[in-house]
Amino acid sequence: MTTKQRAYLKGLAMTMDPVFQIGKNSMTPELTSAIQEALAARELIKVSVLKNCADDPKELAGIIAERTQSDVVQVIGKKIVLYKEGKDKNKKIELPK
Repeated sequence: MTTKQRAYLKGLAMTMDPVFQIGKNSMTPELTSAIQEALAARELIKVSVLKNCADDPKELAGIIAERTQSDVVQVIGKKIVLYKEGKDKNKKIELPK
């Protein structure tokens, strides 16, 4: 992913509300599969890490991205933005070249 594409996705994510919240249970298999489904449907999602989660948001972002084969767009504070390119027929976001 180029810096131009990352900047474009950051701009889109600014107005989004978090779709998921990660709490004290941290990453569960159910949460991972739910995030995969949301990425397939939306391509770009925002995840919030709650205060009662002991894990570092940057580490969590890496774990989620690895498990869902997605890209970490950014981690700001306790917010994680993830992107996974959709299949051709249901592609919603057109990235700049």
